[in-house]
Amino acid sequence: MQHRIVVLGAGYTGAVAAGRLARRLRREDVALTLVNPEPDFVERVRLHQLAAGQDLVPRPFGEMFAGTGVELRLAKVTAVDVDRRTVAITAVDGPAQEELAYDTLVYALGSGWNDGGVPGTADHAHEVSSRPGALRLRERLAALDAGRPVVVVGGGLTGLEAATEIAEARPDLDVALAARGALGDWLSEKGRAHLRKVVDRLGIEVHEHTAVTAVGADGLTVSDGRTIPAEVTVWTAGFAVHPIARATALELAPGGRIVVDSTMRSVSHPDVYAVGDAAMAVGPGGKPLRMSCASGVPMAWQAADAIAARLTGTEVPGVTIRYFQQCVSLGRKEGLIQFVTADDRAVDRALTGRVAALYKELICRSAAWGVANPTLGVPSRRRRVVRQEDRSRARREATAA
Repeated sequence: MQHRIVVLGAGYTGAVAAGRLARRLRREDVALTLVNPEPDFVERVRLHQLAAGQDLVPRPFGEMFAGTGVELRLAKVTAVDVDRRTVAITAVDGPAQEELAYDTLVYALGSGWNDGGVPGTADHAHEVSSRPGALRLRERLAALDAGRPVVVVGGGLTGLEAATEIAEARPDLDVALAARGALGDWLSEKGRAHLRKVVDRLGIEVHEHTAVTAVGADGLTVSDGRTIPAEVTVWTAGFAVHPIARATALELAPGGRIVVDSTMRSVSHPDVYAVGDAAMAVGPGGKPLRMSCASGVPMAWQAADAIAARLTGTEVPGVTIRYFQQCVSLGRKEGLIQFVTADDRAVDRALTGRVAALYKELICRSAAWGVANPTLGVPSRRRRVVRQEDRSRARREATAA
């Protein structure tokens, strides 16, 4: 009987995990199912580009996983029962509901935007954490007349990329950035200086040490009582994990992420693995890995390799996931590569300018290439799943000898 592996979500982490499992295991030994509501891969790290009016390369899953043995189910996940080991799904092209049974589950449902409970955000702000959200923002920006104010809330990587991309694409708009702390306060001195130079050149007004307390149709209210005019507000101040896990018996961290061990295996349910933004994994220095593609893809590698090793009776690899750099695009012609310690603290080295933009582009293309070529380099002989009866037979034969 085939071992049933179900992967939920086909973002970077889910798609990479599915492809790597297809590479590591033989089709006759496993049934691999990938569940995702959209038929093509979304390059989430480029959604600020999509919002600013650029078109992204289509990457249909049907082509990417053709011939790999991965079955793609276009459906939304509505529930996970970790005690019965089933997943409830609803097909996107109809009302049909179905249950998928699994022996091993890879949970990669990721995260979406988080309004932080700030009044008016859900009603009046735009987000760039999903393709529908980026497309809605794109349409709204295209309808704006010159001189209209646009405010990006959030001074993290997503906020910086969104603000600079919009300002570069639409220099006729008045673009501003509202940050709770100082601009780029986590960067090195060189990184901060370059960021400030680019922001000034693009004409972005920066509101530092500014906490937004309400979002309205025509502006923001901040903690000191001021009002910042905004015909369009883009909210990038944090992400929230998919809520499905909260309704399960899985052990969760505050915030809803699934607590996993160093192999991305749930600490409460060993037949469940979680990767990417959905997982609370510990990195160097005992610090939780942050929600990012930089963390998520290595987590997917680790989970897939651990699953394959456990099914084939081989040694489970132990790899410490660490950081090397933070890559920030600042429009299409400028970038910032901030080198960091293993636990993600900035060091006094950074690439800036055109070279950094090319570096970031290479990183993005490499990540997409890895998803689009899930089983490239498949060994001629894949590992065979070692079932319990095989291990028992081997022990009996060794004892008899």
